Amino acid sequence: MSSLERIEASLKVGQENFSYNNQASSHTLIDFWRWSASSILSNTTRGHLAEFIVATATNIDIKQARVEWDAYDLLTPGGIKIEVKSAAYLLSWKQDEFSKISFSIKPTRPWDWELNKRAPIAKRSADVYVFCLLHHADKATIDPLNMDQWEFYVLATEELNNYKRSQHSITLNSLKRLTNAVKFDRLYQEIKIKNSLNCQSLCTYSNVESQNPSE
Repeated sequence: MSSLERIEASLKVGQENFSYNNQASSHTLIDFWRWSASSILSNTTRGHLAEFIVATATNIDIKQARVEWDAYDLLTPGGIKIEVKSAAYLLSWKQDEFSKISFSIKPTRPWDWELNKRAPIAKRSADVYVFCLLHHADKATIDPLNMDQWEFYVLATEELNNYKRSQHSITLNSLKRLTNAVKFDRLYQEIKIKNSLNCQSLCTYSNVESQNPSE
């Protein structure tokens, strides 16, 4: 029986051919990519695009293929775990009004690769959440590849854990009350600043524990 261990994704170049009966087809992998992912305004593809944008902003090695089912979306070279969320006012289909902006922040049961099942307790596994908003509001000129059309809101997980209104979702207005938007060139610095809030909270908790040891 062949091994059923996890398969690590290898980075493709796009020129790989489909085949049948050991004969190469004229269709290549890049044909599939163009067919399946050209609608970068669609929710799913825009979400993947937002992860890529954050990865490039934080110097993550994009020669490593994106991993599905991880407990968090990205890991920076400095070890910061990031969860990426995306939203946009404009979608690819006909709209009667701008899309209302809200992001899911619900704790989840992460996949445990060692045990090959979901963890029993829902939690936020990332250190930092990056909320990516494609804020451009003109369908004639919208371009998700243009970083000037994006803004980013960054929160430490500790800030979300302390958020009182909801532990399931957060609106744009609530985000604006908690933090300021940054542009692409300031994103990595903001992620580092927010991650330090988690460290400060952990140090404070450790100090309290050391001053009040359990009996």
